[in-house]
Amino acid sequence: MQEQGETKLRKSRAVANNLFAMNLLGKICPSMVVHKCISCFLGYFEWLFYSAFFMRYVIDSLSNGDSFRKIMVFVVIVASVEGLMALYDRALVGSIFPVNQAVINRGLYRKLFRKSRNVELSCFEDSDFYDRYTLAMERADERLITTVEAAFKVVFGAIASICAFKFMYDVDKISVLFVILPVIGNFVFNRRISHLDYARNKDMAPHNRRIAYINRVMYLPEYAKEMRLTGVFALMRKQYREAITGVADVTKKYTKKAAVLHWLYVMFTFTFIFEGLLIYGAYRTLVSRSMTLAQLSVITSMMVSTTWILIGFTESLTALFKNGLFVEYLRTFLEYKERIPEDADGADPGTEIQSIEFKNVSFSYKDKEVIKNLSMEFRGGKTYALVGHNGAGKTTLIKLLLRFYDPTEGQILLNGRDIREYNLRKYRALFATAFQDHRMFSMTVAENVIMGENVPAEEREEKVNEALRLAGAYDKVMSLPKGINTILTREFDDEGAMLSGGEFQKIVVARAFVRECPFKVFDEPSSALDPIAEAQLFDNIYESCRKNTLVFISHRLSSVQNADWVYLLADGTVKEEGTHRKLMEKKGLYADMYTKQAKNYLAVSSDHPAGGGTPAAAPTEGGVFA
Repeated sequence: MQEQGETKLRKSRAVANNLFAMNLLGKICPSMVVHKCISCFLGYFEWLFYSAFFMRYVIDSLSNGDSFRKIMVFVVIVASVEGLMALYDRALVGSIFPVNQAVINRGLYRKLFRKSRNVELSCFEDSDFYDRYTLAMERADERLITTVEAAFKVVFGAIASICAFKFMYDVDKISVLFVILPVIGNFVFNRRISHLDYARNKDMAPHNRRIAYINRVMYLPEYAKEMRLTGVFALMRKQYREAITGVADVTKKYTKKAAVLHWLYVMFTFTFIFEGLLIYGAYRTLVSRSMTLAQLSVITSMMVSTTWILIGFTESLTALFKNGLFVEYLRTFLEYKERIPEDADGADPGTEIQSIEFKNVSFSYKDKEVIKNLSMEFRGGKTYALVGHNGAGKTTLIKLLLRFYDPTEGQILLNGRDIREYNLRKYRALFATAFQDHRMFSMTVAENVIMGENVPAEEREEKVNEALRLAGAYDKVMSLPKGINTILTREFDDEGAMLSGGEFQKIVVARAFVRECPFKVFDEPSSALDPIAEAQLFDNIYESCRKNTLVFISHRLSSVQNADWVYLLADGTVKEEGTHRKLMEKKGLYADMYTKQAKNYLAVSSDHPAGGGTPAAAPTEGGVFA
């Protein structure tokens, strides 16, 4: 009983989802809904008209001796109407539908992109939510149209099936029994075939994923070196052969049953009704003389139409429930209630930061407590360093500061007021960030630096160049074919620039330089740089951001010892705080870490007296700070 209830619930939800799809498409493009409805109606009407009425009228007219003129007038009227319907169909295919599809694409993806821009960051870190999001986005416009079209086909297909039964019943009551055969073929055997296909595809999925992975890896440039320098190609070839064998084994497992079910489907859906009804009609017409030629023509014609109407109806019904799952993803995503909506309104935070205070803040991520009863304060115009082991909570702290998440407990106060009370976009406009896990976009260097900021056109080039100089990337960018107008990555441009990790990192740092705001955050800004470039970068940051509140996250303590205040985090809370000098005098955890790091640095420096750069930095990159 419980299973039946769940099945009914799923079916009712599928129906509700299709009504949601109809309503959504109607709001975006009502013209498409209207024309799909008319087109579907005319298609079924045409089948029924020709099979049930047209043939019968012509043959009855000939049998009754009606004048040729009368018959031709009827044929001409029908042909004229058919011509108008054909013109309408051509207009749909050639003009109306393409225009409507463009409108739907624009309107639907505008909704989806607006929603994806508005949901909180944690949604993209939730694998289940992200999977539903990607499924909702994939060919959403086409699938939405298909869903609505299937809904109309189910409605008009059901009406057409009832009418077909009625017409056949009026002509001959026994002939209706033959219609049960394609019903069995479609609803029994075709359904079993669908279940079998699902099971087969499910069993094949692991093998197909392996095949797709190997096919993808074989042409990705980042795997090319290992392919040529190691024996991994032989391993992948072995895995590929095993996957192909797996697909073949699964196919063999289902082949016999699939063949039997397909034979039964064809026999019941086509053979039995076509040949059976034809033999029955021929017997009634030629032997028992109990059926007229007109009735035979109607029955045989209706036999073909009814069969295809039933096939179309069952296929549309199946598609309707399949599409219901897609609409479920789409509906769930669009109806999701954001916990931290990007367009959240509130008070204007102004443009000055006097203080930002973390007050007894705790935060749990996926049931794991990451920040525990943490309290700290950033004063306007001061420089702060956040240091600690991997997993200490440094980056999470910055995400809380930027309101990517909200604290589970406690408050974050800006100028004495809870940051949740401010207009979110205006609040985030107070910050410039250079994250360690940066991303480059397939745009020009200048666009990657400005990142859509409202910079006057006449100041754009000067500001970009200055930011690149401060980040240490200016000379490299100027050596590119088009300077700051060079496209980065080769996603869309074969001549796009592919920079090193350190060069990309400098461009990310330039983003923070170019943005005018009171608070700037640098998350491991020198992790990919050698010590000389690192020292120059920090000098530029301190010099150019003297009026800003600065926060550094760095695993190299030598780069943050000039900060006004240092917070050492461990286990999600502040373990030590103070100036570099006071923390060293305290001889606690910070002093121990700094001393160990300094010893590693000196040891490597003595081993590489001439190389000072990257070798000296190497021990710290795998050390205790990250």
